Amino acid sequence: MDERIAAESIRPIIVELIQKDHPEFDQTKFLSLTELNDYREKYISNYLAREVGELTELDTKVISSIGDHSIINDNTDDEDDDSKRTMEERVADNVASFGGSWTFILSFLGFLVLWILLNAFLLLNRGFDPYPFILLNLILSCLAALQAPIIMMSQNRQSAKDRSRSKEDYMVNLKSELEVRALHEKIDHLMLYQQQELIEIQKIHWPI
Repeated sequence: MDERIAAESIRPIIVELIQKDHPEFDQTKFLSLTELNDYREKYISNYLAREVGELTELDTKVISSIGDHSIINDNTDDEDDDSKRTMEERVADNVASFGGSWTFILSFLGFLVLWILLNAFLLLNRGFDPYPFILLNLILSCLAALQAPIIMMSQNRQSAKDRSRSKEDYMVNLKSELEVRALHEKIDHLMLYQQQELIEIQKIHWPI
């Protein structure tokens, strides 16, 4: 009884949907808020099916969130939580972060200069890696061969996170559009309902 809602205060389009299942339902009847939310969810499902065709998993999730008045996603930073990343993912992210920084560039440049100075000048080109620095070339080749796939792993993870955020943005935008549309319909219905009440009151006080 605490949740009961009069049929006359419900939007006509929802009333028509209810009457398909319960033909006896008219303006004198009542229903609970839970039942009304179920039919609102059903109306939104039918509306989306007409507009976009077959409902996707994202559309279904949006409809469900509207029905139970929940937030689509309130944990947008969970993907960046270190506790949820595997050791391989953390290594890939750290290598990609360090490999794309000025610290790495300057440090590696200094390493190359020291290597060349040590072997070409201090050891008079008779050191452990004389000119043309075959060992240095081997180290550089191995570094490039290992660094490239690690950076690609990190980029793939970032792409996956970007796709996830894009899906969330789509669901938020879709839910906002449906909520605004429903709000407009509610306001139009309330205005019409109030106008009818005013007309009835005027008829009572000033009968023609």
